[in-house]
Amino acid sequence: MRVITAELLLDARADVGEGAAWDAAGGRLIWVDITGSAVHEVYPDGRARRWPIPQHVGAAVPRASGGMMLAVRSGFASLADDGSVCVVAPVEADDVGTRMNDGKCDPQGRFWAGTMAYAETPGAGSLYRLDPDGVVHKVLAGVTISNGLGWSPDAAIMYYIDTASGGVDEFRFDAAAGAISGRRRLITVDSADGSPDGMTVDDEGCLWVALWGGGAVRRYRPDGSLDIVVSLPASQVTSCAFGGRDGGDLYITTAACGLSPRQRAEQPHAGGLFRCRPGVTGPPATPFAG
Repeated sequence: MRVITAELLLDARADVGEGAAWDAAGGRLIWVDITGSAVHEVYPDGRARRWPIPQHVGAAVPRASGGMMLAVRSGFASLADDGSVCVVAPVEADDVGTRMNDGKCDPQGRFWAGTMAYAETPGAGSLYRLDPDGVVHKVLAGVTISNGLGWSPDAAIMYYIDTASGGVDEFRFDAAAGAISGRRRLITVDSADGSPDGMTVDDEGCLWVALWGGGAVRRYRPDGSLDIVVSLPASQVTSCAFGGRDGGDLYITTAACGLSPRQRAEQPHAGGLFRCRPGVTGPPATPFAG
C-alpha cells in the first residue's frame, strides 16, 4: 500500500467544505461550503471566487446550458453567472429539519443528490434524481446521511455512501432509465479509521473515498481492496475530485466545524482545499444536461 501526502492549495477555512467537482469547460474546480452557504471556484493557479447562497448548499455541478446547478436546503436550484439563485425543483422544502447534502451528475447528465436530517436522525433522508426535464424522482428512502456518489467507467455500476452505514455500497445501474437495483456492500470502513464521506471514481475504475475523522482519502480497487492512502493535516476530510489540465490532480475538501480550540490549533488549515498528484487520472464532472 502506498501513502502520499496532499498539500494545501487554498486556506479557505470552510465550515463544511464539500462537493468537489471539476468543470472541464471552465477549467476550474467547483466546491461548496455547506453551512457557510457559499459556492466556490478555484483555478489551478490558485485564483478563487466565492458566491454567497441564501441557504445551506450541499453540492454544485456545472450546467450544460450555462451557470451551475445546486442542491440546496430546500431542493434543486440554479446559479446564474450573475450570482442569482432560483429553486427549480423543491425537495422536502417544508421540512426545516432536513437539508440536501452531497450530489453529482450521472454520465447521462441527471443530477443525483440526497438529504439528511440536521439532527442526523436515522433513516430520515432519501436519495433523489433530477432529470433534465426538471422532474424529480425519489430513488432511495431510509437514508441517514446521504453522501458520496460515483459510477464505474462503463456506467454499469453506481457506488453510493450513506455515511452512517460505515461503508460503500454498489448498485447495478440502468443508464437508459437512471434506475438502480441489486444493492450490495462493497467496502466497510472500520470506525476507528473514520467515516466514509465524499467519493470519486478514477479512469481505472478505482474508488477514492474521503474519510471524515480519518484525516485521509483512500483508494480502493473495484474488488474493494485498499490500494493507496492520501494523508492530510486535517481530520475532517469530506470530498475529492480529479481535475486539472490533464485530469491528474486530486482535489480534496475538508471541514473545520465542530473542532475544539485545541484541535483548531493542531489543524490550522482545517477547512482548506488540498491537492495532490497520485499518478492516475480521473474524469471531469458531467454537467447537468437540463
